[in-house]
Amino acid sequence: MRLISTSVSVAALTAILSGIATLPQIAFGQSKSVLIYGRGGDSVSLDPAKETDGESLNVCDNIFDTLVQFKDGTTEIEPGLAQRWDVSSNGLTYTFHLRQNVKFHDGTPMNADAVVFSLLRQHDAKHEAFKFAQMWSYWQDMGMDKLVAAIEKVDEKTVRIVLKSPSAPFLANMAMSFASVVSPTAVRKHKQEFARNPVGTGPFKFVSWTKNEKVVLDAFQEFWGGQPKLARVIFRSYPDSATRLNAFLAKEIHMMNLPTPDQVNVIRLKRPEAKIIEEPAMNVAYLAFNTTKGPFANPKVRQALNMAVNKEAIIKGVYAGMGIPAVNPIPPSLWGYNTTISPYAFNQGKAKQLLAEAGYPKGFESELFYLPVSRPYMPDAKRVAEAIQADFKAVGVKVQLTTHEWAVYLDKTKRGEHPMALMGWTGDNGDPDNFLNVLLSGDNAKPPASNIAFYDNQKVTQILRDAQKVTVQNKRADLYRQAQKLIHQDAPWIPIAHSRVAMPMDPKVQGFILQPNGSRRFFRVSLNGK
Repeated sequence: MRLISTSVSVAALTAILSGIATLPQIAFGQSKSVLIYGRGGDSVSLDPAKETDGESLNVCDNIFDTLVQFKDGTTEIEPGLAQRWDVSSNGLTYTFHLRQNVKFHDGTPMNADAVVFSLLRQHDAKHEAFKFAQMWSYWQDMGMDKLVAAIEKVDEKTVRIVLKSPSAPFLANMAMSFASVVSPTAVRKHKQEFARNPVGTGPFKFVSWTKNEKVVLDAFQEFWGGQPKLARVIFRSYPDSATRLNAFLAKEIHMMNLPTPDQVNVIRLKRPEAKIIEEPAMNVAYLAFNTTKGPFANPKVRQALNMAVNKEAIIKGVYAGMGIPAVNPIPPSLWGYNTTISPYAFNQGKAKQLLAEAGYPKGFESELFYLPVSRPYMPDAKRVAEAIQADFKAVGVKVQLTTHEWAVYLDKTKRGEHPMALMGWTGDNGDPDNFLNVLLSGDNAKPPASNIAFYDNQKVTQILRDAQKVTVQNKRADLYRQAQKLIHQDAPWIPIAHSRVAMPMDPKVQGFILQPNGSRRFFRVSLNGK
């Protein structure tokens, strides 16, 4: 297999830069407090309870609030719309005491009725708003549908949630976007179209959405946390990363999300004054085998193809120093990571042998879906797909590469239309449950699935269920290590990489923090410190 060098060649830089020098220097906008954020793709919708993709939730996280939230730059829990909470001695009852005088963007009050409405619409099939989504993905993926026994109003400023069993990750789950509190008035008015007309209590309110172009948010002057420093945030979509790079270099945008490693080098050369912040991300990139289809139902085939892929070469050629090879489905920085598991060694001779033992001495033909957009865990999915395609060809497996528009891609993979698909995940809450349960439990292997390998090992599923009920972290960690060992043996994935995330910014941008869960928050951001 031939991959691009880890460094950027002079010829490559010349080619990239030649089209940049002639770009016009376009002003950022009329107001110095308007921030333009260049992202890799459009949102699927703006209902935080419906979607699981980062491009949707990054916008939603500025519009909506949750009862509890993550402290900036961490996965530690702090008060949100609930100023405090109590937990019963048996760990089953959580009582949330709400802030006073909080308003939604439409002027209606945020109270216990609104909180109960926001959560019950995802939980109770008889609720008036339950039918407004085909599936409340995260609520089910996180097991909330099986965990929650009751969601009740105690009084105007108090909400009680009763669980069927103790749940160690419950409070962290409640800080995730799907638990956002929405305006019941707006949901009742817009019904399914609430996803295009979002109303929350967050620091920014929705103004407009031009599909595949931009989402515009304005500061909410009555935000309970104080007045935002920015007057407006524009999320501008650039699915083509080269176009996004050109926009940043031409100073058309203040921030460029998800540059490739090569593009980071270009920015350092062409805009040396730009700030570039980097952090290890809580993520994983992977190839999921659809374990219900053809050859991929056989673990030997999956193990063989794990051995066929030169991950080190992919890391060097595509991630260029901004990633490490993945062994397990969770990043090594996360507690519960199994350090005793050895990766499948790159050995194409052994891969051919295993394929022959599995009944495919001459290989076979298949199809590999690859993402159409840059993601934090995979800056250039097409190049990753091409590298894998070449490696598979070397062991006799001929692969056709296929992609689709982002929303369609997500829908097709959730419904299992792929034989193999590239995908990835950025952790939401710092808990291994958010990776292993969401992505590999048999409970989440039914369409529309978050477990797009459709992997259903009942022993693994039971271990993950048990881990949710254990409150002692060391004991939970042992269970997660057991699950990783079984998953490694079954090989439903080829874990590819854990990436570092870079964010180039205009030097005017102040106060932006990269969040471990991939969220993009702009409440404390300003331009020139104003």
